[in-house]
Amino acid sequence: MAGEWVETSLAAVMDVKHGFAFPGENIREELPGDILLTPGNFAIGGGFKGDRFKYFDGEAPTDYVLSEGDLIVSMTDLSKQADTLGYPALVPKSAGTRFLHNQRLGKVLIKDKAELDRGYLYYLLCTADYRHEVLASATGTTVKHTSPSRILAYKASIPPLAEQKAIAAVLGGLDDKIELNRRMNATLEAIARALFQSWFVDFDPVRAKLDGREPFGLDSDTAALFPHSFQVSEVGHIPQGWRLGRLSDLCNLKRGHDLPASNRTPGPIPVISSSGISGSHSETHIRGPGVVTGRYGTIGKVFYVETDYWPLNTTLYVDDVKGNPPRFIFHVLGEVNFQNYIDKAAVPGVNRNHLHAEPMVLPPMELRQAFANTVSPLWALHTANEMESCNLANLRDTLLPKLLSGELHINE
Repeated sequence: MAGEWVETSLAAVMDVKHGFAFPGENIREELPGDILLTPGNFAIGGGFKGDRFKYFDGEAPTDYVLSEGDLIVSMTDLSKQADTLGYPALVPKSAGTRFLHNQRLGKVLIKDKAELDRGYLYYLLCTADYRHEVLASATGTTVKHTSPSRILAYKASIPPLAEQKAIAAVLGGLDDKIELNRRMNATLEAIARALFQSWFVDFDPVRAKLDGREPFGLDSDTAALFPHSFQVSEVGHIPQGWRLGRLSDLCNLKRGHDLPASNRTPGPIPVISSSGISGSHSETHIRGPGVVTGRYGTIGKVFYVETDYWPLNTTLYVDDVKGNPPRFIFHVLGEVNFQNYIDKAAVPGVNRNHLHAEPMVLPPMELRQAFANTVSPLWALHTANEMESCNLANLRDTLLPKLLSGELHINE
């Protein structure tokens, strides 16, 4: 009857197709090649992660080339908690590079005549009930696996097609705004990095003055802080009056501190690991704002923390900015090639004492502060976007189980 929800197994409305075992000799960490999707491209909670790609530079079977909007699920998870096992992702629009269907992923195929909306199905595969069944039936100890048959065995109550589309539109609208904020923030980050590069690496304002031109985009007070000429140094020509130094002249880095998960008490203080925020704690260890970089794991990834925080022992954190604006130090560390300072050990890590010796061209303090003031509005908007996205994600996560269980109807 029209308007009724129908209980069904996923096997009745869809199939899951295994991926292809692409030859290892053609798999690369960098371009060129097609993007070979892996479980690492799935976000916790569902969704697509567009980083840490692998590439395949061989001949790919056409049946395993994915299209924009294809629905895929993670069939294998290497993490201890199986954070992404069974979760879905929608293949995004590609910018000239193809996405390939790898063997550890399943491609969801909706059956002919099944009244099932792909967007609604995506959110159904994000629900806690579905995840519970996938994890309960998973195999493996260190590496967790699921299979098409286990996914297809899940039973759900499905609303009429029109309501499916409406539910997907509401939840999808929230996700679209979150994605828009992410892209906006990526642009803001790129603008701030380009400005740092222009001022302190390429010395564009100095070159403009030397050519008799006004520095582009600078107010008169800021432009006056740049000299009109260069001087010869051990590393080549640098702006007149600037000096050579080391990273240790700008800041001091320290190793993070132990805080096992079992010792954490939930609270407002973010816990920072080598890959970013990894939980919270009730106590403050370091006063913010602060700058943290990966010591292990994501080596060279630099994080700016607005609040007080607790840096874990997998990180290096700045404990002394030596009078510099913290945001200036954040950008300085963002230009350092950390690969030059990795110890050759069983578990590669960064030696902070060697890192402190990184050569630096040191501009006057007034110019460092002027840069921080200039990029401050960019980062303020960045923070506002992040906060909005967090609120939108919380709203989506609150609505999702209520809408997909029928507890809350879309017209409400």
